[in-house]
Amino acid sequence: MTYSDVTALDDPVGSSLRGHHAHLGRRLGRAATYVPGVATFSAVPADAGAADWADLAQLLGGGQFADLFSGTATPPSDWEPVFVLEGRQLIGPHGGPVEQTDVVELGAADVPEMLDLVTRTEPGPFWPRTHELGTYLGIRDGGRLVAMAGERLRPPGWTEISAVCTAPEARGRGHAGRLIGALTARITARGERPFLHVAESNTGALALYERLGFESRKPVTFRGFRTP
Repeated sequence: MTYSDVTALDDPVGSSLRGHHAHLGRRLGRAATYVPGVATFSAVPADAGAADWADLAQLLGGGQFADLFSGTATPPSDWEPVFVLEGRQLIGPHGGPVEQTDVVELGAADVPEMLDLVTRTEPGPFWPRTHELGTYLGIRDGGRLVAMAGERLRPPGWTEISAVCTAPEARGRGHAGRLIGALTARITARGERPFLHVAESNTGALALYERLGFESRKPVTFRGFRTP
């Protein structure tokens, strides 16, 4: 499948920080990163030179973690590699399902429960202010948060669905599908398209996303480094 505006997804972190998430970021020259507590994602242009890496290092500080997400630029040799993870970028359908009625919107008051759920399920990076990136929805059982998902990166015309997780004791009930459906409905209602990322090794999640109408766009490599 091809889309006229899909190029924004080639640099989802950079295009988010230049646009919808500019108020949550810090910039120096052509380098950008989110403010602490929101996300550790950083971005430099694909043709980054020594000055760009120096600017990013100045933004972050010495010995700090730089999550370059799926960026293709390679940092200088004195940047310490932290991780490499093979993954895939998927894009969602044009139309959205009817929003689910058994989900609740989560906010600042729910952060302790959200962090606890993330600790137990490890869906990916999530910090005390990550919920400020967009709408986060959850499902409660007996008042206890057992599943959640939310909006993360926001390139022009697109919204990333992320932090999809379900407590071990609540799996197999379709919670993840309902949450993704609810988010998809909200995203498409404002004229945008959903997309997401998944680790290549997470075959269960990949199968779920494909059942929900998401299609693979391209393989990606996630990389993290530590500044000198």
